[in-house]
Amino acid sequence: MQRRLTLLASLIITHFAAYAQTCTPAAGALSYPVTRTVAQQDVYHGTTVADPYRWLEDANSEETHAWVQQQNQLTQSYLGQIDARAAIRQRLTSLWNYERFSVPFKEGGRYFYSRNDGLQNQAVLYTMKSLADVPRMLLDPNTLAADGTVALAGMAVSPNGKYLAYSTAASGSDWNEIHVRDIDSGKDTDDHIKWVKFSQTAWLHDASGFFYSRYDEPTEATKLAAVNYFQKLYFHKIGTPQSADTLVYERPDHKDWGFSAEVSEDGRYLIIHGSQGTENKNRVFYQDLTRKGAPVVALLEEFDAAYSFIGNDGPVFLFRTERDAPRGRIVAIDIRKPGVANWKQLVPESANTMVSASLVNNQLVIDYLSDAHSLVKVFDLKGKPLHDIELPGIGSAGGFGGKRGDSETFYSYTSFTTPTTIYRHDLKTNKSSVYRQPRVDFDPSAFEVRQEFYTSRDGTRVPMFIVAKKGLKHDGSNPTYLYGYGGFNISLTPAFSVANLAWLEMGGVYVVPNLRGGGEYGEAWHAAGTKLQKQNVFDDFIGAAEWLIAHKITSPAKLAIGGGSNGGLLVGATMTQRPELFAAAIPQVGVLDMLRFHKFTIGWAWTSDYGSSDNPEEFKALLKYSPLHNLKQGGCYPATMITTADHDDRVVPAHSFKFAAAAQAAQGGAAPILIRIDSKAGHGAGKPTSKQIDEVTDRWGFLSRALKMDVASKPVAGQP
Repeated sequence: MQRRLTLLASLIITHFAAYAQTCTPAAGALSYPVTRTVAQQDVYHGTTVADPYRWLEDANSEETHAWVQQQNQLTQSYLGQIDARAAIRQRLTSLWNYERFSVPFKEGGRYFYSRNDGLQNQAVLYTMKSLADVPRMLLDPNTLAADGTVALAGMAVSPNGKYLAYSTAASGSDWNEIHVRDIDSGKDTDDHIKWVKFSQTAWLHDASGFFYSRYDEPTEATKLAAVNYFQKLYFHKIGTPQSADTLVYERPDHKDWGFSAEVSEDGRYLIIHGSQGTENKNRVFYQDLTRKGAPVVALLEEFDAAYSFIGNDGPVFLFRTERDAPRGRIVAIDIRKPGVANWKQLVPESANTMVSASLVNNQLVIDYLSDAHSLVKVFDLKGKPLHDIELPGIGSAGGFGGKRGDSETFYSYTSFTTPTTIYRHDLKTNKSSVYRQPRVDFDPSAFEVRQEFYTSRDGTRVPMFIVAKKGLKHDGSNPTYLYGYGGFNISLTPAFSVANLAWLEMGGVYVVPNLRGGGEYGEAWHAAGTKLQKQNVFDDFIGAAEWLIAHKITSPAKLAIGGGSNGGLLVGATMTQRPELFAAAIPQVGVLDMLRFHKFTIGWAWTSDYGSSDNPEEFKALLKYSPLHNLKQGGCYPATMITTADHDDRVVPAHSFKFAAAAQAAQGGAAPILIRIDSKAGHGAGKPTSKQIDEVTDRWGFLSRALKMDVASKPVAGQP
């Protein structure tokens, strides 16, 4: 038996990449729960890889439940000894208690928006006939579950303003259920749709029903882990059971195709977007809704670029696309002669990245990114530039929706020191006015934001935002939280966060680099951080850390890294590649087993960014950086708190379970390796306010100890 365990240990070490640093166990090291190992071995293209914690993939087993309980007890015991947590929680609760609003939209002669009065677990949906009316509460998700763990996941109002189709998600799961509410009476109809995931809701113009996407019903035991394939598009007629819904489109020949639908503003066309995983490309189909029994017609099926439908002039469709324009352009396609040679370019590609476009006031309102912050321009329908929409500063704007005939639009603006403010914009006068402005208990003038550019390992110039209190000393003593993502064409732009504000008030520095893999500079920037190029993302993150240290913003003893989901992978890969650079690491709901991620729920869809262990060349690249497989026995790893949740059916908790077990076994120093496993929570969407405060309290509390911050003796509220 001992010999078998020794052989198993040697296999683990053989396939865990080594780094030069080692350390001797020090006094004060934690005693971790014993985690059983198994002799699981997998052969990938001739390479044998051990997976000793495979049993932790079974989230329903009694043994896993017991392991989770033991790990949570250890984590809470450790966190409970941190005196600063009480002050941090108090300040977070005070900061979080402010009004927050969504961007209003208008449909069927009514305005709709959501509002959280401060500490409500979920925002409440309101409606009104005019902006001068007293808002009427339409839906309060806080009444759907006593603990606030049922969230409003999406909504669509029928064009006549009669019905609200709204989807809910329980305990953070990606599974949604759709209900229908009569807006006048405020009561739900009997309509109830289940097993919906990654779906939009699109109404027919006569409000007789709507289109939605769903998967086949899973078993109760496997619904949080089973692979999601064969999404289908359905039509639901109001007043009928889901069993009577009409199948509109499916592709049984392509299990990995997904579908989302929208109905053109004139009500004539159903537009179907066909995706394949998370790749930044899609197909487009349409159906003429004015003709009974009309077929679904393929319009753009080469899967060669991203296409977003903006609007139409009869049979002429307007799209934002990255075809022949990595940073985006707008084209008009006549569906009667859809060949590329007949496309008409309206707005060409520019030096800025085109994020979105909308058709309002018979004008094109286009949201761009310029060095990772918003720039908004207005064009006429022939593509002639008209004017910019002036924003309050260097920040992030979003919204700009509306109907073609509307002269008003609404948008949000935020920055690292500006709470999200809602503006109403008059497109006839090009004037913006504040519609809703929250008040937060802090002084923005006490902080400063600057953008720096640094050089990554291969010479690439990468931007980085640095946020801190004014008068920052460059002596290497500043506790710094370096946050990143770097994937799936997602851009990290300036945004206000009370969680980060509390960190800044504690004397911390908050840093966000715009890594490759994101969308800040268009599709080429994204592609440079995918598949065999994924190491570029980690090099960019490491480069940011090295710049901060070289410029004495911080030092390795004061530097922590964090990120969630794909950002959790970033943290896991970076802490295993360069552990000496960091004092602490917080990988949140991370993708940490890069050889098996595609075997659970929607993980297969991420192969567009990561590649797959089924491919020999991609397997080599994945094994080289996979966090789980690059822990070195006896290595000296930074203080680490891994976070996950029991209902995460996006990145299943097995990733975090296995990484925590392996890291605890590998750790050769005294720095703690902890895992925080939340209950009745998922990947993050819809998490109630109370749970968010709990999580951030633990995060900053953990870092206050790891970075040796003197929080308890300082006023957390930031007064002098």
